[in-house]
Amino acid sequence: MLSDIEIAKNCKMKDIGEIAASLGLKEDQIERYGKYKAKISADFSKRRAKLILVTAINPTASGEGKTTVSIGLADGMKKRGLNVCLALREPSLGPVFGIKGGAAGGGYAQVVPMEDINLHFTGDLHAITAANNLLAAVVDNHIFRGNELQLDTEKIYFRRCLDMNDRSLRNVTVGRGGEGVEREEHFEITAASEVMAILCLATSLKDLKRRLGNIIVGENKKGEYVYARDFGVEGAMCSLLKDAIKPNLVQTLEGTPAIVHGGPFANIAHGCNSITATYAAMSLADYVVTEAGFGADLGAEKFLDTKCRIAGIEPDCVVVVATVKALKLHGGADKATLSEENVAALEKGLPNLFKHIENIKNVYKKPVVVAMNRFASDTPAEIETVMKSVEKAGAQAVFTDVFLKGGEGGKELADAVVKAAEQKSRLHFSYDLNDPIRKKIEDVVRNIYGGAGVRFSDTASEKIAEAEARGFGKLPVIIAKTQYSLSDDAKLLARPPGFTVHVRDIIVKGGAEFVVAVAGSIVLMPGLGKHPAAERIDVDENGEIVGLS
Repeated sequence: MLSDIEIAKNCKMKDIGEIAASLGLKEDQIERYGKYKAKISADFSKRRAKLILVTAINPTASGEGKTTVSIGLADGMKKRGLNVCLALREPSLGPVFGIKGGAAGGGYAQVVPMEDINLHFTGDLHAITAANNLLAAVVDNHIFRGNELQLDTEKIYFRRCLDMNDRSLRNVTVGRGGEGVEREEHFEITAASEVMAILCLATSLKDLKRRLGNIIVGENKKGEYVYARDFGVEGAMCSLLKDAIKPNLVQTLEGTPAIVHGGPFANIAHGCNSITATYAAMSLADYVVTEAGFGADLGAEKFLDTKCRIAGIEPDCVVVVATVKALKLHGGADKATLSEENVAALEKGLPNLFKHIENIKNVYKKPVVVAMNRFASDTPAEIETVMKSVEKAGAQAVFTDVFLKGGEGGKELADAVVKAAEQKSRLHFSYDLNDPIRKKIEDVVRNIYGGAGVRFSDTASEKIAEAEARGFGKLPVIIAKTQYSLSDDAKLLARPPGFTVHVRDIIVKGGAEFVVAVAGSIVLMPGLGKHPAAERIDVDENGEIVGLS
């Protein structure tokens, strides 16, 4: 079979103006970035579409193919004659050159031009990085020039960022050699930065500027918060983001419109594409397929408990993606034998899927369909086990072949999703926004993860009390934890019983308007593996990129 990039290069893309026209957009409502990419500038107030959220079980290291299934589902809906649009996140260069590779789908279910989308695209992530680091530079310059705001250099919370996996930047010292005031600094990956979160949660340019001004930089020597607006640079930051806030329009291999915009990770951030992108898609199509990062305990929880609250939206159906291989891994199967039939391991791993189904049905009160991303190694016995077990759990499982067949392989899933989306439902949340911060975190752990409780470090307890005293107690909570387990321990697979989540730190995001609880050993700047994907990516003598997947 051809590689992902070979498949993408062999497809005949439509001019982006034709894709825009299929959504009812006029030429003066798009800003072209070449023949096949554009920014959208239009009124998105007529949100009429049925919204389909695609999430997953706790994934393996290479993911469950959630984006691939999302694209194949949308293409399948288009083949059924439906007016559909995708709303996806933008890839980060960290995973592209790291362990996971690109994030534009795979096989015959991709968004294109895939090499552009996976690399620089329309420059959104570069703009976010620049806006973030502008504030960081201004802060250090302010300190160097006399520190009029009396910032406490040991209590500066805002961090520099970089859209690359680089563990050596997790803890650094800046200002050495008399080139500034020496202090400890920490880098985050751009996808985990507050500026990324702000861009994805802002509902307008005005709201974007307001949120940027509300970024908490640190504390002064009196213990008072110092904000980005105190430095007078929220306007300059916004000027760097004035184009980045506009949603990006591309297409699938089969010409289905796709809005790809914003890219926060779900394990260390809120994991959802931008509200402006979702608004755009819901205003332009009858059905919108969107996705939230990693497992349903991370991306879907944050989509439903945070994004839906802020944006005033809710999904009509939730799709949970799984693979037989991943379920067998959750059941204790050896990685080397995952392609061999092992019904016993599959049965032991299925409770992970069941927990996610229960959460969608019983906590959030939404219809759910299970999409099994089919592999050639899936045996009839394993397929039958999944089908019967999911049915007993109160859901429908559909095995999809979108990787090999594109939209043709997603038609059966499309039928199941459209039928489920017709059910009347009303979104419930996993916690009450008015409860104390500690209670909200405990509710997510008990209701969504299935944990026994939460242990807060002394630092976390102190910061919770401080956040509530400063008036931030009513904000949503975002829990940063491993994606590989329902718990905060990556080694606890399937559906671990009686575990306790350890919250070691609390970070108040004044601009994003949520409180981050850092659980377990999660870090905000990933590192590279021994043999990163970067070793396989090259450009040939004709300027064509190869090795990207």
